[in-house]
Amino acid sequence: MPAVVAPDADYPVLAEVDVLVVGAGAAGVAAATVAAEAGKSVLLVEKYGFAGGAAVAGMSGTVCGLYLANGAGSPPEQVVWGFTERFRHGLAERGGLTPPQRYGRTWTSAHDPLVWRETADALLAAAGVRVLFHTSVVGVVMDGDAYRGAVLSSNAGTCVVHAARTIDASGDAALVARAGGRHTFGDAGRIQNPTMFFRLGGVDVDAFLSGYGEDTISPPWVSERIRQARELGADLPRDKIWIFTTPRPGELMVNATRLTGADGRMLNVIDPADFTDAEIRGRRQVREYARFIARDLPGCQDAYVVDTGVEAGVRQTRTITGAATLTNDAVVSGRKDPSGIARSPWPIELHDGERPKLHWLDDDYYEVPYLTLVPEAGENVIVAGRCLSAQHEALASARVTAQCFEYGHAAAVATVLSLDEGTPYRRVEGARVRSTMRQNGSAL
Repeated sequence: MPAVVAPDADYPVLAEVDVLVVGAGAAGVAAATVAAEAGKSVLLVEKYGFAGGAAVAGMSGTVCGLYLANGAGSPPEQVVWGFTERFRHGLAERGGLTPPQRYGRTWTSAHDPLVWRETADALLAAAGVRVLFHTSVVGVVMDGDAYRGAVLSSNAGTCVVHAARTIDASGDAALVARAGGRHTFGDAGRIQNPTMFFRLGGVDVDAFLSGYGEDTISPPWVSERIRQARELGADLPRDKIWIFTTPRPGELMVNATRLTGADGRMLNVIDPADFTDAEIRGRRQVREYARFIARDLPGCQDAYVVDTGVEAGVRQTRTITGAATLTNDAVVSGRKDPSGIARSPWPIELHDGERPKLHWLDDDYYEVPYLTLVPEAGENVIVAGRCLSAQHEALASARVTAQCFEYGHAAAVATVLSLDEGTPYRRVEGARVRSTMRQNGSAL
């Protein structure tokens, strides 16, 4: 099957819609909901049987990027609102979100993946979004350089959807790549490591916290014990690990594994062979870290593995070449932008070595320009999520959940403006997108 087909290709037409959204992660759920609430007909397609993307299938498990980084003893200060806050509130009112937990100099909250799915289901249904789970995109409908929809595949067969506008919220720039759009992989091919997240049950959480401490980032004594265990042959490649309490009693969520090839090379999970390697090695490392935690950490002697992510947690794959690019300097300098469509106070959190690199943005944030969501070429398409146009270290900050909700929010607002005014995405004014988002509750 060709990656690109013409609008009159000989496939059954499933639907003709105003907006096709590909991918039901944080960005896709926000984009589909906001576009439908504006009166547009929206079809959301997702390869899994649930919404959530990396937050649920990958069990990244936290809503990162809401709070300023500040000194120890300072309370959480939320600076990201908008659709992100709508979703955060939905999780909290269903009992699916913890209070803010200390993460180094900032804060984050852990969520229940099942409640995440239910919150997304409720928002999408209330907005009138048509959702197709268990459906994959296998091609792009193109008319010259204009996107006109996508070719879909499911157990029912192959069909096309015709769409006036398409939002690529796949996280992998799947449509843009299939259409031949320019993209990169990290820093000259060096991308961030995937991680297999897991949850532990049977924990005496009070005893655990009394020894481990309130900060979710492991204290020095834990890292030292990991190094000692590794010297004795344990497969524990990361000595700086992160452990969160969850909304459920007696349970912890663990971010500890570091997945590379057997030869130590970076794994690019766009390649199914590399993704398979990550899954198998991830499960092995989960058992090793679970044994270490049960043996060495207080309150965990009876701990057991509840589950892992449905897949290894993916931080980075393709990054589009956009009409604008979020630079490393813009992030570290806290640059504000008149076309900014999302704030981010999250540190540069770079996972491409033995120890995660953290560069904190103390008491500050930067703004992500609108045109980072717009590919440099091609009409009728915009992206939302971690595949936005950004330099490598900038993406290590900009890719997290709170910001992905707001990218989806922005993509939907831009889509409505583009449709209503017959304007290409590149000519939609970022300042107008920003203004509408502010009316919708975003802090910009």
